[in-house]
Amino acid sequence: MYIYINEASHHLGDEVEIRGWLYNKRSSGKLHFLILRDGTGLMQAVVSKKEVSEEAFETSGNLTQECSLIVTGKVSEEPRSPGGYELHVTDVKLVGKSEDYPITPKEHGIEFLLDHRHLWLRSKRQHAILKVRAETAAAMREYLNSRGFVNLDTPIFTPNACEGTSDLFETEYFGGSAYLAQSGQLYSEAAIMSFGKVYCFGPTFRSEKSKTRRHLTEFWMLEPEVAWLDLDGCMDLEEDFIVEVVARVLDRCAEELKVLGRDTSVLEKVQKPFPRITYDRAAEILKEKGADFTYGTDFGGADETILGESFDRPVFIHHWPADIKAFYMKRDPNDYSKALAVDLLASEGHGELIGGSQREDDLDELLKRLKEHDLPQKYFEWYLDLRRYGSVPHSGFGLGFERTVGWICGTPHIRETILFPRLMHRLEP
Repeated sequence: MYIYINEASHHLGDEVEIRGWLYNKRSSGKLHFLILRDGTGLMQAVVSKKEVSEEAFETSGNLTQECSLIVTGKVSEEPRSPGGYELHVTDVKLVGKSEDYPITPKEHGIEFLLDHRHLWLRSKRQHAILKVRAETAAAMREYLNSRGFVNLDTPIFTPNACEGTSDLFETEYFGGSAYLAQSGQLYSEAAIMSFGKVYCFGPTFRSEKSKTRRHLTEFWMLEPEVAWLDLDGCMDLEEDFIVEVVARVLDRCAEELKVLGRDTSVLEKVQKPFPRITYDRAAEILKEKGADFTYGTDFGGADETILGESFDRPVFIHHWPADIKAFYMKRDPNDYSKALAVDLLASEGHGELIGGSQREDDLDELLKRLKEHDLPQKYFEWYLDLRRYGSVPHSGFGLGFERTVGWICGTPHIRETILFPRLMHRLEP
């Protein structure tokens, strides 16, 4: 009977077949101890010379790291073994050889590991990070789906930029030009006029020449958009969303977070309410703490770290200078110099997780913004139609998925939070 390792508890005393790879091995005289992995867990298999054929015992002794094999045996409890169960082996079959496996227990440089990312994925740490990624994505989808949001997929090829073309990848498109999407937001704004509340979740692209631990050139964004929602409502949604997602990951990925050595007490503090401060107050905090910050500019990585570490949970920073925000963000009717925009900063130096705003719903104001940002109106006529035909107040946000996973896992660089990272100087493997 073929089973997965994580099903072992249901098969005590049964003879089963495990198919997987050799994670580790040690030998002691007439015994070989094989640590198997199959993607669902680790399990020790004990090969005794007395209980297997001479051929099977010799095969076991010659197994090498990461070879693939099929092991047959009886399941028994063993608290000292990985997962709490072990296999008393009756037969071993080598399926695929693995000679001179390049990733060994010794220390390897990051470039070496990235060059061998296709193999590095097999390591315990990378496996744990990507399991957390998968659970985080499932939690996010479930939160939104259960609250009536409709998941719609927005285009990857776009004729225009959401916030200008300076950091977009341009590609030839049948004699013209197209850009790889930096956001699905504008298209989602069209969709909410039909569905009320929607979200898109997919890859986005930025050609920023950034080499920080928070940047990738290809990354995933989760972007909810809601009709009739103002800025305060947007912050309420973000807050509730983050609290529930983190709680689910803490509950369902306890083992993975333990493998990563994550201090979960930090995540346990992610409870409502989050602090909400204005941009002006954030600038005051930076000044008080001696940061080299110029009022009226965006926060740099060091600024975000200082602000994030000033609180024991994520912090909202709202009412930003309009001049440094995107054209589609609505101005504060009580202070025209401010945009109804909000960023959510994480603790521990992980920076901005979410950027959101109330969108400009007035046609004349939006036309002014396009001119101020020197954006060609012809490419935005469809977007302007949303204000011509039944415009309503609405808001939304974009969550950087890899940054969020990196924060939950406590990783030093978000390149570990995506299957195959794309960086300024890395397009392979």
